[in-house]
Amino acid sequence: MDKPRIRPVIVPGFDPRSQPLVALDPLPDLPAQALQLDFLRSAFAEPIQWQVEPLFRSSFYPEFLPGSMNVRSAVCIGVMQRPEGPTVIFTRRAMHLHNHAGQISFPGGRIEASDLGPVEAALRETQEEIGIEPRFVRYLGQHPIFVTSTQFAMRPIIGELQAGFQLLPDSSEVAEVFEVPLAVLLDPQRHQLHHADLPDGAGRYYFSIPWGPYFIWGATAVLIRNLYHHLSAAWGQLSAGGDTQAKNL
Repeated sequence: MDKPRIRPVIVPGFDPRSQPLVALDPLPDLPAQALQLDFLRSAFAEPIQWQVEPLFRSSFYPEFLPGSMNVRSAVCIGVMQRPEGPTVIFTRRAMHLHNHAGQISFPGGRIEASDLGPVEAALRETQEEIGIEPRFVRYLGQHPIFVTSTQFAMRPIIGELQAGFQLLPDSSEVAEVFEVPLAVLLDPQRHQLHHADLPDGAGRYYFSIPWGPYFIWGATAVLIRNLYHHLSAAWGQLSAGGDTQAKNL
């Protein structure tokens, strides 16, 4: 497989759903216990050794690169407990936006000079976009920075959404807010890999995770793949290391 292109040019009218699928090496299913919120907390509380999505390894960085022209940004991967199990909150971006119009994404945006860092930026943007106040988000951890094809350097912040928040979507940025079960997102059988041919003869690989009417793809899907890799490694390490909580979930 060719090395993924990091700076593809997507022409107007590009349809990510219609691009050819590429065979993926199978990944093992996560055990049901690893898909519970208690285990997610443990996975971020312990120093887990894990690797980012290998296909896009060159697009990940541990820290923001000094002097880079990439736009520093942060997103909030918000997980909440529902009666049927944990879910993750997403937005569908408004169609008139300049970047990623109509796409499925996590709440987030640029890190402003007034922000103390990525965590504060992700929480501020989450409140501005969908109305969830920072006091309802319990910080769990963060993942490596992903540099997108549109030159955003994106720091994923993982947080647990506490009961009691009120959704107040900003219609100027958000067309819809919805939740997807964590078990659906982290089911590797649902993950698809596409290859798109570009006008200049180059190609682009990207992941997608279709669910009902929603088509999660691109950077958002890669960040979900990273969460899978993190929890998969955590399950192996915590279970092998005798973690009582992991074994008793």
